[in-house]
Amino acid sequence: MSSFQPVKNDTFLRALRREATEYTPVWLMRQAGRYLPEYRATRAKAGNFMGLCTNPQAACEVTLQPLERYKLDAAILFSDILTVPDAMGLGLYFAEGEGPKFERPLVTEADVAKLAVPDIGTSLRYVTDAVSTIRGALGGRVPLIGFSGSPWTLACYMVEGGGSSDFRKVKTMLYKRPDLMHRILEVTTEAVSQYLRAQIDAGAQAVMIFDSWGGALADGAFQKFSLNYIKKIVASLPLQANRGSFTENIPSIVFTKGGGLWLEDIASSGASAVGVDWTVNLGQARARIGDRCAIQGNLDPNVLFAEPAQIEAEVAKALESFGVPQAGAGHVFNLGHGISQFTNPDSVEVMVNAVHAYSRKQRQ
Repeated sequence: MSSFQPVKNDTFLRALRREATEYTPVWLMRQAGRYLPEYRATRAKAGNFMGLCTNPQAACEVTLQPLERYKLDAAILFSDILTVPDAMGLGLYFAEGEGPKFERPLVTEADVAKLAVPDIGTSLRYVTDAVSTIRGALGGRVPLIGFSGSPWTLACYMVEGGGSSDFRKVKTMLYKRPDLMHRILEVTTEAVSQYLRAQIDAGAQAVMIFDSWGGALADGAFQKFSLNYIKKIVASLPLQANRGSFTENIPSIVFTKGGGLWLEDIASSGASAVGVDWTVNLGQARARIGDRCAIQGNLDPNVLFAEPAQIEAEVAKALESFGVPQAGAGHVFNLGHGISQFTNPDSVEVMVNAVHAYSRKQRQ
């Protein structure tokens, strides 16, 4: 642990703590990914996606690739949210052109009864090894974000057996057998809590919970089947990590895609920040959340297909909408969802530079 260095550029962490910053920090969901030719080359070398995830050196390489190109204010661990259900024995595989699938989804009552928290130190050691490797390679350049899927989002994949357009199987279970649904969520909550704590122990300086399918739930069901479990995870996380010669504060971010209706509820989860998608007005979000936590977001990823001047105008619009962050109201700039694989890497540079330049000007 003592080999870790304190972070030099802590703008991202200060924004999450709602302290004054010289400019608005920026990073991108899926910033290490298929839109980068160097990522595709590393992935080809690793054989496949899981080959990348399970090789700490390769995961480190692709985590650092976007930082070589852009002046990003944070790195995010290269991994996948489905590593947790895979470690639970569901048999994750990637079907060509179809995305992730599970060989053994949770179909019967017996399947649910058998579900157990995996031994994180053994079955997910490759992730914590990747975190330590990346943290060391960063040399304190920018903070490293660890992450997990939310219990509800993981449960969607675990019950559906893969992605879903209508969530028919998981919602049938939710309404017909809420007892089974809660059992899955309880086990998964404990697994995610242990997993995020292990990432923090390994060197992560902030953690994010991706509630990608929270927006698929009805009002009331969201609070009961997603947010309540997220709150338990946030409450289980350490606020600080001892790095030997120094101590680090560890902020947390909760992102519910389609969660704009429940901003106040999510802001009361205990997390340091709420991530918002592009359907949310940043100024209104700031007014609704007040001084409960910071906000992360929320440019539509498809803005990056526009011309440079148009990208700059949309960045300015988002920053103006939030307003000048003062102490007590932190803003981390991000997309409202993951970057598209079809994005021109040059457009990302335009966006990152525009965020930094315009937000500095705002503060003058």
